[in-house]
Amino acid sequence: MVNLTINNMKASAPEGATILEAARDLGVHIPTLCHLNLHDIKMVNRVGTCRVCMVEVEGRRNLLPACSTLATEGMVIRTNTSRAIRARRTIVELLLSNHPKECLTCERNQNCELQSLAAEMGIREIKYEGPRLKSKKDTSSYSIVRNSEKCVLCRRCETMCNEVQTVGVYSAIHRGFETVIGPAFDLPMIDTACTFCGQCVSVCPTGALTETDDSADVWAAISNPDLFVIAQTAPAVRVALGESFGMPVGSQVTGKMAAALRKMGFDRVLDTDFAADLTIMEEANEFLHRVTHGGRLPILTSCCPAWVKFFEHQFPDLLDIPSTCKSPHEMFGAVAKTYLAKKLGIQPEKMVIVSIMPCLAKKFEAKREELAGKEAGSDVDYVLSTRELARMIREAGINFNALADEEFDSIMGESTGASVIFGTTGGVIEAVVRSAAVWLDKDNPNPPIDFKQLRGIEGIREAEVKIADKTLRIAIAHGLGNARALLTDIRDGKAHYDAIEIMACPSGCVGGGGQPYHGNNIEVLKKRAAAIYKEDEEKTIRRSHENKEVQAIYEDFLGEPYGEIAHELLHTHYRKRDLL
Repeated sequence: MVNLTINNMKASAPEGATILEAARDLGVHIPTLCHLNLHDIKMVNRVGTCRVCMVEVEGRRNLLPACSTLATEGMVIRTNTSRAIRARRTIVELLLSNHPKECLTCERNQNCELQSLAAEMGIREIKYEGPRLKSKKDTSSYSIVRNSEKCVLCRRCETMCNEVQTVGVYSAIHRGFETVIGPAFDLPMIDTACTFCGQCVSVCPTGALTETDDSADVWAAISNPDLFVIAQTAPAVRVALGESFGMPVGSQVTGKMAAALRKMGFDRVLDTDFAADLTIMEEANEFLHRVTHGGRLPILTSCCPAWVKFFEHQFPDLLDIPSTCKSPHEMFGAVAKTYLAKKLGIQPEKMVIVSIMPCLAKKFEAKREELAGKEAGSDVDYVLSTRELARMIREAGINFNALADEEFDSIMGESTGASVIFGTTGGVIEAVVRSAAVWLDKDNPNPPIDFKQLRGIEGIREAEVKIADKTLRIAIAHGLGNARALLTDIRDGKAHYDAIEIMACPSGCVGGGGQPYHGNNIEVLKKRAAAIYKEDEEKTIRRSHENKEVQAIYEDFLGEPYGEIAHELLHTHYRKRDLL
């Protein structure tokens, strides 16, 4: 520990701590912009580029950035002197001088850290006028919009992409006043190795990185009397959407969400959880087929499209390991435009599938050529993030908090507890094991249903699950940097598993790039995950293969799980992508 003084108050901090960390432990507020502290993965952005956190240190002539200056023994710090306050104010004023004045129409309006800093510092006019950086928006990716005119060069996206996710898309390009953060050679995002996980969007303090907005197209579809528009909702959305309406973190709003979607005008309100149960039927049977027929192990779950694109770029030599199953919302679209369309007497080309997802990569996934059906084009037509849905609910004038709970529509609306836990890290593989435990241990009248050894928030974790005479070695990773470490060990022969679950985002889908902004607060993600498990426990049926509607679709339409029709509709293939 080192002893120091901050604003005439005695303090101590661990050796290696910064002035900012020491001040926060003491309850002293120092404004920041470029600082990014990801407690759950021990990653801190200490580049100190913005200089908003400047403080005075006794004996030092110049002001120092609190976020990147280490606290030392005997240091005397003042954070609230007129010199420090003026410096911070000037820095924010200079940032504003090169920033578009589009707050009223900006996606980050009222949720922008630069805007909040200007308010905190009482800035009411732009003191410095002059040339502003001009650049063209990059809307190439279907998922992420990059607007360099709003970039404040904080480099948070660079830290997240390069250090945490290890994708390596972002860096500083050009020079001087023309400097921006973006892909090498200023390539369009669609031509890079970006996985579109959206974690860069989650950490961007301004509107420089946002999701593509599909709400106008969805409203147009809903308003078209010739179209039959179906909404499907992912499990992680229902434990985060309430935050956008002032509800406590971790509120379960499944019923209110269904009611809101009906009021918005959707013709059917159905549940992606149904398709998650369907995914388990296919993925678990694929796993059992590999186990019993000497197939390629480990099997890797394939529900996360950002993770899928990551291994297509980074590990093309391992393309035979992941499950061939489509992700749940894509399975839903494929079945809806065939089985459900026939049941309802609707032409497939007149059916529009709108997925409500916590994930920005789902937007790109919906455009993949490999995921297009023969009869009605893409399995999924539009993808809305949780944030987009919240904006649309407000736009429709719906009082979300006052809504009475409603149920999903029938046929592809029923789900089990196993499908709900897809929304958090470890949930997919636990759902697989729940059904596999029944199928592999047929003599056990009371097979286990909770596999808590598969749960947790560690970036990489492993567990053994004993079922009958078999011991399954399972690994789980969340975050693409952790996925890289795990796959590298497998490639090098250092690790051996039977099954692996990987999700691109921290804590899984609850921390998805399209969820309400959570400031990288791990406690928020824990509460969302807890709500997921609570909904699972409240379900009457908690194993995917016991879903009556799933059983019916196999009897009426698909035939055998992992069979010919199922392969045609519910499975896909992967391809090597360039590493740019």
